[in-house]
Amino acid sequence: MSQPTLHDLHRPLGNNGPRVSPLGLGTVKLGRDQGVKYPNGFQIPDDDEARMLLKLARDLGINLIDTAPAYGRSEERLGPLLRGQRQDWVIVSKVGEEFSDGQSHHDFSAAHTRLSVERSLKRLETDYIDLVLVHSDGNDLAILNDSEVYPTLAALKREGKIGSFGFSGKTVEGGLKALEQGDCAMVTYNLNERNEKAVIDYAAEHGKAILVKKALASGHVCLNPGVDPVRASFELLFEHPGVASAIVGTINPLHLAHNVATAAKVLRRN
Repeated sequence: MSQPTLHDLHRPLGNNGPRVSPLGLGTVKLGRDQGVKYPNGFQIPDDDEARMLLKLARDLGINLIDTAPAYGRSEERLGPLLRGQRQDWVIVSKVGEEFSDGQSHHDFSAAHTRLSVERSLKRLETDYIDLVLVHSDGNDLAILNDSEVYPTLAALKREGKIGSFGFSGKTVEGGLKALEQGDCAMVTYNLNERNEKAVIDYAAEHGKAILVKKALASGHVCLNPGVDPVRASFELLFEHPGVASAIVGTINPLHLAHNVATAAKVLRRN
């Protein structure tokens, strides 16, 4: 049997966004192996392995790629790796969180937001980023109400440096407020954690975009014997009309192919 792909299953990222694959490739593991919450250790792939992984993702119909300044060297590696392929990818990056010396620190000021986006453009070797999300430290409402990050992203959107903007938060209140003023919310939604479902409901009603992080609970989903945790996870996600895409951060080609085949089966049945 041939490997199923996602080429004919792309859908809009919110009412006004680009068409994206229902699975996106998360790239934290291309840039950073410290302070990441996975059940097993891993080795950061070298350039050849990373290039093969990106080619496989593209061949399988994935066109959405998720990176961030906080993902170590991820952005600066993706720039050269994606040379000549810019039109093939919808790129998501972040602002607000930096990672150095094994520690995260946050800065939501106007100056840092602008500096961060300009630096991401250089690293990614592009003149625009499709979507930039605020990398929240958990104080979602304070960031949205009291910092300059959202107005600065709105200005960068007007300047054409970013296509759209939104928020990767940790609370329902933050997600709802982020969608009132922005284009997209990235939420945690999986078999273990469903409390942000209200944000997805709001997005579906208002034509806003939802990306799901930790769709497979970072590899921690446990189910009854004989139940495929990937399939059960995707069935939960894709039954909700508000979900545009789930970001899955694998560097294992077999896992990637299995994830795509499973998502394709679930979506074709829905």
